[in-house]
Amino acid sequence: MARRRFFVDSVESGRARITGPDAHHLTRVLRVEPGQQFEISDNRSVYLAEVESARKDLVSFSVREKVASPEPRVRTSLCASLIRFERFEWMLEKATELGVARVVPVEAERSERGLEQAVGKRIARWNRIVREASEQSRRARLPEIGAPLDLAAALQTEAAYRYMLEEAEAPALLPALPVDRQPGDSVALLVGPEGGWTDRERALIAGSNWRPVSLGPEILRTETAALAALAVVNAAWGAF
Repeated sequence: MARRRFFVDSVESGRARITGPDAHHLTRVLRVEPGQQFEISDNRSVYLAEVESARKDLVSFSVREKVASPEPRVRTSLCASLIRFERFEWMLEKATELGVARVVPVEAERSERGLEQAVGKRIARWNRIVREASEQSRRARLPEIGAPLDLAAALQTEAAYRYMLEEAEAPALLPALPVDRQPGDSVALLVGPEGGWTDRERALIAGSNWRPVSLGPEILRTETAALAALAVVNAAWGAF
């Protein structure tokens, strides 16, 4: 059975600690005790570590050895239009489980008004969501959550391969992916809001080098389309 994995702020001189609410969760919910061994990540490397002490607000670890953590087969950036936060947060959690490297919230013209202004109050919550999802899925590194960008800025997202999920007729995503795929390739996915892109946004996207692709004839919700596309990309690069 795989060991539980936790994220720590840093590993220094062979020791690490978790404090505050995260420590409370470990001691009160998971009931960790001194002598137990877990894996910890400092968002760079993974280590096998032993619990030295476990108190209500502090869990300290002693590193035993470094654990191999393979590099991801593909690095995906998800540029997702802002939608209602409960659905956006569900998408964040599941995209994290699917290995997304970066999530960029996009301020689309048809995003609900005020969402972009409220993001600042949600960042801490979003970071907690992706941290918990990363621990659950035993990731070695946390995904990055970018600041909200308007569409023009989001279109500058760098990646070797960039795809815009299109509701209208377009080539299917899987056949559109490159044949000469290499481990470590970077892929960016652009997902529209409820109601789709406006004509002005479509013209802006058409003037960029994002390739329009389709996930089929059905009209998918933003979060559904994002996760389906991530799964297709993962499978194509052998990440599953």
